[in-house]
Amino acid sequence: MHTPTPGRHRGWPVLSCVAAAAALTLAGCNSDYEADPVEIRATSNRADMVSGGDVTLQIVLPAGGRTDGLRVDVGGRDVTSAFQLQADGTYRGVVTGLADGANVITAATLNTRPAALTVTNAPRHGPVFSGAQIKPFYCATPVQQVVNGIVPASNASGLSGAPDANCNIATEFKLYYRSTTAGCSLGLPDATAAMAPTATTVPANPTPPANLCFKPYTAGTTPADMATTTTDAGVTVPYIVRVERGTMNRGIYDIAVLHNPAQGWNALAPQAGWNGKVVFNFGASTGQPRRQARPATAWTGSDLQLRRGVMVVANSMTDSARNSNRVMMSETVMMMKEHITDTYGPVKFTIGSGCSGGSINSNMAASIMPGLLDGVTTTCTYPDSETTSMEVGDCVVLVEAYQKPGWLALQAGLTQAQINARKAAINGHPDQSACHAWYNAFGSNGRAGLYNQRLVANNVTGAIFQQPTATNNCELPNSAVYDPARPTETANLPRCNAWSWGESIWGKVTGSPAAKDTRDNVGVQYGLKALQTGAISAEEFVTINELVGGIDRDSTPRAERSVADADALPIAYRSGIVASGRQLAKTAIIDMRGWDDSNIAENLPPGYTPNQIPIHHQWFSFGIRDRIVAEAGNANNQALWRFARTGLTPPGTMAFDAFLTMDQWLTTLKADTSAASIEAKVRSAKPAGAADFCILPSDATQTVKVTNAATCDADPYLKPTFSPRQIAGGPRAEDVLKCQLKPLVRTDYAAGTFSDAQWARLQAVFSTGVCDWSKPGVGQQAAVSPLTFSAGPGGAVLPAAPVSVPK
Repeated sequence: MHTPTPGRHRGWPVLSCVAAAAALTLAGCNSDYEADPVEIRATSNRADMVSGGDVTLQIVLPAGGRTDGLRVDVGGRDVTSAFQLQADGTYRGVVTGLADGANVITAATLNTRPAALTVTNAPRHGPVFSGAQIKPFYCATPVQQVVNGIVPASNASGLSGAPDANCNIATEFKLYYRSTTAGCSLGLPDATAAMAPTATTVPANPTPPANLCFKPYTAGTTPADMATTTTDAGVTVPYIVRVERGTMNRGIYDIAVLHNPAQGWNALAPQAGWNGKVVFNFGASTGQPRRQARPATAWTGSDLQLRRGVMVVANSMTDSARNSNRVMMSETVMMMKEHITDTYGPVKFTIGSGCSGGSINSNMAASIMPGLLDGVTTTCTYPDSETTSMEVGDCVVLVEAYQKPGWLALQAGLTQAQINARKAAINGHPDQSACHAWYNAFGSNGRAGLYNQRLVANNVTGAIFQQPTATNNCELPNSAVYDPARPTETANLPRCNAWSWGESIWGKVTGSPAAKDTRDNVGVQYGLKALQTGAISAEEFVTINELVGGIDRDSTPRAERSVADADALPIAYRSGIVASGRQLAKTAIIDMRGWDDSNIAENLPPGYTPNQIPIHHQWFSFGIRDRIVAEAGNANNQALWRFARTGLTPPGTMAFDAFLTMDQWLTTLKADTSAASIEAKVRSAKPAGAADFCILPSDATQTVKVTNAATCDADPYLKPTFSPRQIAGGPRAEDVLKCQLKPLVRTDYAAGTFSDAQWARLQAVFSTGVCDWSKPGVGQQAAVSPLTFSAGPGGAVLPAAPVSVPK
C-alpha cells in the first residue's frame, strides 16, 4: 500500500492569495500549487449510478503533478489508504462506506490543486435508474416457509442469514473443487428449488447424487480426486471454485470463479486464476412473480468456461421467468458488473448468454444499455418481449376464433387436414401446432389478476378446455391479488402482468391502478396474404376478421380489437425495450438458430425429437437481422448459425465453439484503440470463424458447415416461415407495435374478391381503416437509450456522466 509522503500539505494545500481562495482560482497570484488539479475518474461505473456503497476510482495526475503526498477524502473522511500507485503513474483504489445519495470525493497530491467528484450511491437493493420498485415483494428465507394468509410460501434463499425489509441477505462464500471421478454427474444438487406459492408443507430436500463433478472443498486440504486446470492465460491452478452468493437489486446472485484459498484477492490485486472475462447467464421463460428466488441457471453447468479462468455470473433478477421489467433487468446487470469490478478487479469483457427468455434479456441489455455486454451468444432467440408478445397475442385471439361457432360452421364439410391448412395459412406457421403452443405456454401470461387458464386440449382440432381452479401470475395467494370479477373491491391489490410489474416504466392509466401497455391489433387484416394466394376464401377472410376481436388491459377477451395506450408506444421505442437495430449493432452477436416450428410428426426434420411447445420460430433471427440492417446499414455484427436436426440444442460442440469464437472476437475488439465508432470496431474485429453457416438436417453427422446462404435457404427446415402479423402484411422485423391506418379501399384487392355483402361486413370490421405497413408504427422512433426512470415513468435521457471539477 502506498503511504503518502509527509510534508507541508498533510491537510489540503493552503493558498497564499486570500482573494484567489475566495474565487477558487489561482489566476493572477502566487500559490503553493505547482500543477493543475488531478482528475478523479469513476471506473467501475458512472459516478451518478453507483450502488452498494463502494466505487473504484482512478486518480490521474496533470502534467507536472507529483505522485507523492496524495490525500483523498469522502466528505471529510480520509480514505487515502485505499489507493495504490500504478505503473502508469495514476492511483487506483476502491472507496467503501459510501452513504446513500451524493458523496463528494476530493483528491490532490502534494503539488496539485484539489479536485472533487460527486458520486451518487444507491443502496444494494436498488433501484438506480429503473424507478420505484414494485411492492409487495416477498423475500426468500433460509428455510422454505409455508403460505401464511395472504403471504405466499417463501423460496429457500440458499443463504443462512435472514432477509431485511428490502430482501438484502448477508453474502456468503463457499469453495468447491472439480472431481476427476469418471462419470461424475454434472451439477450440484439444489435443495433450494422454488416452492409453490400456496404450499402448506415444506418439501423434503432432494437426495444428492452419489458422485459429483463439483464437491465441497475444505481450505488447506488436497483431495485425491481434485483436478487441476490451465486457464487460457496459461496459468495452471488447482481446479477450485469460489462461489459468492448474495443479493443485489432484490435478486439472489451467484458469482463463480477459480480461486486459490491460500492467497488474498481484492480489486487492486486479482488472483491469476481469473482472466478478467465474465459470462453472464440469463434465465429462460418469462414472468413477473412477486417472490424472491435463486437464479435458475446453475454455475455448475459452465465447466468449460470456468476451467479456462472465466467468471460465471447469474442473478435471479436477470432471469426472465422472475423479472419481465427489462429496464430493471439491465440495471441489475449494471449493478452486478460494478460489484465485480469493485470486488474482484477490472473486467476485460462480458458475454451474455441465454435461450428463449434468456436470449430476450441478452438482447435487451444490449439495446436498453449498450456497452453492458460486449457480446452475446444466444440460442432459441427472440429480439425482445414487447414485440414477441404480438405473435403470442395474435395466436391467442386466432386460436379462440377458430373455436367460435361462426368459423366452425364455415368449415363444415371440410376434412380436418383442410381446416388445419387454412389455420396454418393464416398463422404463417407450418401447421396449427405453433399457435397452440403459444396459447398454452404464454397465452395467459398477460392476465392482470385472477383467471381460470384455458388450454388447447387437442392439438389436431384445437379444442379448448378451461381449468376449474383460478390462479394468478404474481405467485401470490388468490385472495391477495386483483380480481377482474370484483374490480372495485380489489382495485388496489397487486396486478400480475408484465406491464404492471413495469409500471415504473410505463406509468398508470389516468384514474386507474392499471399500468399502460402497448398491445394493439386495430387495423390488422388477419389472413391477408392467405387470401391473396387463394389459401383461404373471401368469406373465410371476412369471417376470421369479424371473429378475432381482441383483449382489454386485463387480457380478458372481447369483441373489440385491442387498443394500446398511445403514450406507452414512444416509451417502448425510445428506451430500447423494442430491440433497436441501431443499438444492437454495437454488440457482437452469435445467434445459434435451431428449429422449433412444429410438433406435428409429419412436419418435423429428420432425426428430430419433437418439442411439446414449438414457439421458438426461425423467423425471429431474421427479424433481428432486418432491424439491424434497416437501422445500422448492415448486420455484419451478427453471425447466424442455423441447424434443425437437433431442435433447439446446438449440435456437437457448437455452443462451446460459439464461446471460443466470441472470445476471439472480443479480444480483438478490445485491442482496437482507434477512434472508430463502436459499430465499426465490432464489424472489423469479427473473426472468419463467425461467418454465417448452416448444418443441413440431412447431415446425419451434423458436422458439415454450409456457408452458401442459398443452399441453406432452400432447405425447408432452415427457411424461415412467418407470423400471423406478417401474413397480415406486416414486416418481418415485426417492430410495429401499433400500425398507422389507411382507408379500406376495395381496389386494393383483386377485382371480384368480395361480394357487396362481404365488403359491407369488412367495412364494419375496419371502420377506422386498415394497417398501412408502408409507414412507421404509431410512436415508432429511434432508441435514445439508456434512459433513466428515476423521475418517473416515460424516462429521460441520461445526462453526460459526471466529471471531477477543481475545488
